[in-house]
Amino acid sequence: MAASSSFHRRIRSFVRREGRLTTGQARALTELWPRFGLEPGDAEFDFVRVFGREAPVIVEIGFGNGESLAEVAEQHPQNNYIGIEVHRPGVGSLLLRLEEKKLSNVRVLCHDASEIIGGQIPDHSLDAVYLFFPDPWPKKKHHKRRIVQPVFVQQIRQKLKVGGQFHLATDWQNYAEHMMAVLSAADGFSNVAGPGNYAVKPEYRPETKFERRGLNKGHGVWDLVFRREQ
Repeated sequence: MAASSSFHRRIRSFVRREGRLTTGQARALTELWPRFGLEPGDAEFDFVRVFGREAPVIVEIGFGNGESLAEVAEQHPQNNYIGIEVHRPGVGSLLLRLEEKKLSNVRVLCHDASEIIGGQIPDHSLDAVYLFFPDPWPKKKHHKRRIVQPVFVQQIRQKLKVGGQFHLATDWQNYAEHMMAVLSAADGFSNVAGPGNYAVKPEYRPETKFERRGLNKGHGVWDLVFRREQ
């Protein structure tokens, strides 16, 4: 735990490019946050208390505007979802989607994911962790800022149940190769698609407008699914 916290204090994997809130996003952050929002703190979350039921728990790190998280939560009401995002406009957008779709199986945090994962998610409690299209930090001198690093991967492993999955996706080939190298070398994980293989996009991961735009331009998308074995 100490090593993980120290690592993430030294290196930030995100920059707060907030931008202006729309009127709707601002309203959502005021009116809908009490219903869907979770506050960072020192205590671990009691998921049964948070959601009012016992169900599989899946965390999405960096959900952007919340499009895919809201869609997957709507399609899989049997699961509980926690979305973590540092950018308030994206949080506001997700809250609006949750209201529109009348969803009750999503909770939201606006905070640094590494601090939430390390400090408030109980060990061996998650059925899956999603990390879709994180900042690729394409310049070589910035690669150290990429969130997918050995310490972070072991932090995720500690929170997953045995058999739980870590699903990653990126549209940057160099970052896909980096992810593959880090996950393949990580203790306690196995590649669901086989050693060195990328996964076929699972049916449960929706395509976002951003992703479709890239695919139309000929960009590739790489999915990786690794399972905690021990």
